[in-house]
Amino acid sequence: MNTRNIRFKSNRVRDILGLFHEELDALYGPGEVTAFGEMLFEAFLGWDRVRLLTSREQTVNQSDLLRLHWALEDLKRQRPIQHIIGHTDFCGYRIAVGPEVLIPRPETEEIVNRLITHLLPPTSHLQPHNILDLCTGSGCIAIALKKAFCGADVTAVDISPTALAIARQNAENNGVEVRFLQADVLHTPQSALRADSSPNLGEQPDGNIPDIFANKTYSLIVSNPPYVRNNERAQMHRNVLDYEPGLALFVPDDDPLRFYRAIARIAQRHLAPDGLLALEINEALASDTCTLLLRHGFDPTVHRDFRGRDRMVTAIRTR
Repeated sequence: MNTRNIRFKSNRVRDILGLFHEELDALYGPGEVTAFGEMLFEAFLGWDRVRLLTSREQTVNQSDLLRLHWALEDLKRQRPIQHIIGHTDFCGYRIAVGPEVLIPRPETEEIVNRLITHLLPPTSHLQPHNILDLCTGSGCIAIALKKAFCGADVTAVDISPTALAIARQNAENNGVEVRFLQADVLHTPQSALRADSSPNLGEQPDGNIPDIFANKTYSLIVSNPPYVRNNERAQMHRNVLDYEPGLALFVPDDDPLRFYRAIARIAQRHLAPDGLLALEINEALASDTCTLLLRHGFDPTVHRDFRGRDRMVTAIRTR
């Protein structure tokens, strides 16, 4: 694209931000558009909010103006702002994201913070020593838990090799060691799970490496698995449907708890007797999820998120 075709009236900050509001307010609302501007100027120019507020009359160079133009065009197509800048924040840590992984939601961050501060506080004797994160995606949950419980051995599982590549890089970027396994928790026999030869490395799994998963017990098993029913697609926005992986989102209408059933079976075998199972859930299926867990020998408790929705279940083994 030739820079003369950029639709900004000028390269002055005030005018750039004005065009963002003119083009996007009807789609997102003024408050969110203001946040977009702050995020883009921080990511592209290194400006914090104070500098952005006090530098409205300054100009940006043509290269940055071009990047802002493309960001505006992407936002008009409802591409997620996190994809545009390449990362998001999760529990205070920077997590790279892209079309291969889900963008972590505030609800998931709340669940992890609740685990750390209320259910497994540093003063508690229940601090986990071995943690298993199933359907890890970007690795955000595993990384945040490893940061909180630095002495714990953390294992993270996902079916997608591209997601695992992102998760490994996120772990490395945040200075933590997490063991990553590539597996389909629905169908792959536990003996067939494949392990990376060492934490965080990007090499392909080797089928000759011993299966560390099947031989371990875990004091905490956590998962944010796919739980959106196909019939709920109509309630979702384009920025999710068009840009995030359906594999990590959707489940069949006739079997929406398939992942929870598989996770419950894994937890039956590999959760320590005094361990904790923690799951993000579909708010419409909280009762059904609890019934399933009861049938698999767990005592579940439902927790509401900051919006008052049933969003998390924790459970302990009863047999």
